[in-house]
Amino acid sequence: MREFKILAIVVAFTLITYYLVEPYAHSQMHKHTEFNNFVYDGKDDIKEVEEKIAKLEKDKAKAEDLLKKAKDNKEKDVANAIIKQADIDLAKAKDLLKRKKEFWVEVDKIDKLKGNVSAGENLFSMCQGCHFEGASNMGGVTPPSLEHAGSLYDKRYLIALIKNPSMASNVDHKFKDPSMHPMGPVMGMITDDQSVADIVAYLKAKKVGKLTPKTAYVEACGRCHADRYMKWTQIGFVPQTKENIKTGQDIEALKFKQKVAEEQALLADYLGKLPPDLSIIIRARSEHFLKTFVENPQSQLPGTAMPRVGLTNESYEKVLEFLADSGDYKRHEREALGYKVLIFLVIMAVVAYLWKREVWRELH
Repeated sequence: MREFKILAIVVAFTLITYYLVEPYAHSQMHKHTEFNNFVYDGKDDIKEVEEKIAKLEKDKAKAEDLLKKAKDNKEKDVANAIIKQADIDLAKAKDLLKRKKEFWVEVDKIDKLKGNVSAGENLFSMCQGCHFEGASNMGGVTPPSLEHAGSLYDKRYLIALIKNPSMASNVDHKFKDPSMHPMGPVMGMITDDQSVADIVAYLKAKKVGKLTPKTAYVEACGRCHADRYMKWTQIGFVPQTKENIKTGQDIEALKFKQKVAEEQALLADYLGKLPPDLSIIIRARSEHFLKTFVENPQSQLPGTAMPRVGLTNESYEKVLEFLADSGDYKRHEREALGYKVLIFLVIMAVVAYLWKREVWRELH
């Protein structure tokens, strides 16, 4: 029985470490971010601004306290400068908070409208000038194809995106003037709420082709993020020719590399840096980090130029499957073999125990 007691102690300590100690350590070392289940209601965006206002008010209060305790003019000047800048920043933040609240109220109102699919189809012709397969880079980023937009993106997000692209994708800190967003011109073409509802109704009714993991990744992430393990670049999969496979140096391969480099340069200039390759992101980050980051990049990386993508739960799972195929391509084989290994270990444990009893029988 001694062996079973030792095993029980080892198992108990392992479970305590895995389910109690490790999660606690993780919670203390990393910022906790709430997951909103891919619901786009603006609450996170509003909360971010409210937290910023609270911090500015706290900094201002400290400066006012410093002013009271100042002993010379130099200290007073410093405190007054901090207070003055805090007042300016507070005014901007409060104005932004007001605009965000009004914006998401408008999105909620449009969400309740019944869209006309036929009218939306006619209006969609304005979108096709930029959104088509093989579109060129515009303003630093290539417009996505919308062939699967109805399946890929959340309805409320689509409404918000047409209404105000920079605020919908939560990158209005990057675009002080919303019209400067690459998709900004749409705000001047589609101005009334019913038209927005009609276009979204059309997308949700007609642009709902079969969504595969590859399609989900390419359309949602692939315009910015390469995946070298899957041979994906920002402009498509690396072409494979007979000569390319042998040497990797044929003319077409070199031309393709040049095009990729040009696209990446435009993208890096637009975003401030080239977005990371996602080949093994599934292994580098936790499940919670990935879904909260995709849902709202600002929650994990404040100030990032990465926009909110607007995926649904279902389309996120498709993207995750593609990333798993890239970073953990042996997982299906491992899972299929896992239960067999466990059965083998149980059998061997029983055999070892019986053998031990037989060998030590006369000594106990």
